[in-house]
Amino acid sequence: MSLVLASASPTRQAMLKAAGVGFTVSPASLDEAALMHDLIGNGADAATVAATLAQQKAIMVSRRSPHETVLGGDSVLSLGAEILGKSHDLAALKALLLRMSGRSHDLVSSAALARDGHVFWHQTARARMTVRHLSETFIDAYLAREGEALLGSVGGYRFEGLGAQLFERVEGDYFSILGMPLLPVLAELRAQGLLQT
Repeated sequence: MSLVLASASPTRQAMLKAAGVGFTVSPASLDEAALMHDLIGNGADAATVAATLAQQKAIMVSRRSPHETVLGGDSVLSLGAEILGKSHDLAALKALLLRMSGRSHDLVSSAALARDGHVFWHQTARARMTVRHLSETFIDAYLAREGEALLGSVGGYRFEGLGAQLFERVEGDYFSILGMPLLPVLAELRAQGLLQT
């Protein structure tokens, strides 16, 4: 058995590599926006949205990768009553950062493992993120420096880099903030015989 990562996320790939996990990459071609819209329209909360997206990615890729263990992951942001995914452009991201300024939100990250079209494990984690008061000048400079790479991150922050400057306080697991509850994933990979015990 080997591990397949159903994600094009450079951050998730870097986390697994740094932890010594061998894997191949086969991104899922899931219409995340449409699925999120349906889930939210049916009253799903942020944890359900993140878990469903992660599971559907793992299922989709596992159907085309027989007998392989497939890892799917996703993150969503909960700002008040709103559940948000990735911003579609830098103008939308700027508007979001202005709205998040001086406020707290929840970042919900989920991971799922599937084999042959069936999820056999999943885990969801929540982090509380408090954004400092951001000036429009800072936001403009941040967007200019980081550019469109931010559009691949929910909330437009890459916490492992310059995005750390957005925050006044965070409560939660560092890896989950990066986009995946890594320690539980590693524990399950050991249980599945994909990592040494």
